[in-house]
Amino acid sequence: MTESIERESMHYDVVIVGAGPSGLAASIRLKQLAAKEQRDISVCIVDKGSEVGAHILSGAVIDPRSLSELIENWQEKGAPLTCAVKEDRLLFLTEKKAYRLLTPSSFNNHGNYIISLGLFCRWLAQQAEEMGVEIYPGFAAAEVLYHPDGSVRGIATGDMGLNKDGQLGSNYQQGMELLAKQTIFAEGCRGSLTKTLIRQFQLDKDCQNQTYGIGIKELWSIAPEKSKPGTVIHSIGWPLDRKTYGGSFLYHLNDNKVAVGFVVGLDYQNPYMSPFSEMQRYKTHPAIREVLEGGTRIAYGARALSEGGLQSLPKLTFPGGVLVGDTAGFLNVPRIKGIHAAMKSGMLAAEAITEVLKEGHVSDESNTEAVKYSELFRNSWLYHELHKVRNIRPSFKWGLFGGLAYSGLEEYIFRGKAPWTLRHQSPDYASLRKAQACRPIDYPKADGKLTFDRTSSVYLASISHDENQPVHLKLNNPELAISVNYREYDSPETRYCPAGVYEIVDQAGEPHLQINAQNCVHCKTCDIKDPEQNINWVCPEGGSGPNYAEM
Repeated sequence: MTESIERESMHYDVVIVGAGPSGLAASIRLKQLAAKEQRDISVCIVDKGSEVGAHILSGAVIDPRSLSELIENWQEKGAPLTCAVKEDRLLFLTEKKAYRLLTPSSFNNHGNYIISLGLFCRWLAQQAEEMGVEIYPGFAAAEVLYHPDGSVRGIATGDMGLNKDGQLGSNYQQGMELLAKQTIFAEGCRGSLTKTLIRQFQLDKDCQNQTYGIGIKELWSIAPEKSKPGTVIHSIGWPLDRKTYGGSFLYHLNDNKVAVGFVVGLDYQNPYMSPFSEMQRYKTHPAIREVLEGGTRIAYGARALSEGGLQSLPKLTFPGGVLVGDTAGFLNVPRIKGIHAAMKSGMLAAEAITEVLKEGHVSDESNTEAVKYSELFRNSWLYHELHKVRNIRPSFKWGLFGGLAYSGLEEYIFRGKAPWTLRHQSPDYASLRKAQACRPIDYPKADGKLTFDRTSSVYLASISHDENQPVHLKLNNPELAISVNYREYDSPETRYCPAGVYEIVDQAGEPHLQINAQNCVHCKTCDIKDPEQNINWVCPEGGSGPNYAEM
């Protein structure tokens, strides 16, 4: 409809897709290096959230190592790292009991801080803008642009004001082309453009398949006498079965607040599992109930995270661009930390790109590849950190106790130096078993005080979607939703989605999949877990989606 209209374009040295910790750290490092060499480079960041941090979600405990490398005087500059970790606990839960376990080194949070990642990213954005970085929230990168030789030329932002049928609305605004000598993709987990780049350049041909988890988080205000700022509690075990990877976190922040969350590995097998309901059930455990009871839930959110580790990292570079942060998979799963890794990857990418810009290997018809980025990564502390823990997550293919036993060997015997690298199993979508081979799970009804339904939860995510815009959840083959998902798997999308987006309704006496796209919290779980890979998540109109304040 709009293809015949020539889009406006803007030119930069570097365009960054995503204002998360990796993209912001990359922008700051680019400006630092340019200032050091008394050069000027133009850097632009676009982010699909309504403001910086609107779509950012993490536990979150931050290791400040990368931050200290990037901004040495971050404390003087008012970085929102004010709640230092004072105590670590690791619990093994049964339905009624909690057993304290020996805390392995990966769970040692001495020197770390409990933070709101949204507030931290807003602070990073301020530092970047003070250095001359242009940041445009509310603009979703919808398309990768290419030179005739196939190298990346930049991105195009999505059109705004289209009606649900794709026709131009009264407030239609065409997207823009943002052209760059190098484009940094910092989209976060399962980036919609990164998916296309991985296919286009076969970036995953030499790595193992990525595996994912879904993290569901709530922010609570609790009674002052129960508040223990700086206390970090993790748990494994109940309510998950012994074949399913996952666990919980409960972090005490300042101001009588706690962040409580639950992570479920998306390689789970039972199509009747609901990660959202598992999280609600987890809160009923006596050790967790006693903290939350009498408190008030004030925020809710969910997002997927990349759990594959070092062996699942794709090739990081391609002509004209690079991948950084969680869109590539920089997460230390045993430590449950990715912020420092995301930031470091962005900083390393910035150093490699600076060399490319300095050498001038750019023309109007082609962009070169920042190949030094991969070399810098292999020689960095980040590579060694991820290499040391590479076997932990895949060891849980042997179940909870098999994984714990192997993790103990890695921690205390091999010390991360085992002469082998374990492989992940099949992709997450292929792990789901047929419904007839599994038992339905009877989840307790929400009580509205400690446990909640998805409708009330989504309300707390402050979602804003124009219901008249085109649906951003695309079915490659609509017939499969019933012929396969419904009839063979009993529609698992109605359970693995933490926002109630997917619903089976009766239509003229026949089952029909209804997509409530206006509920979407942009977690990308459906794009990952659908057994036929039939659901394609693409960016909705810029500014749409959740609006996380303190999450």
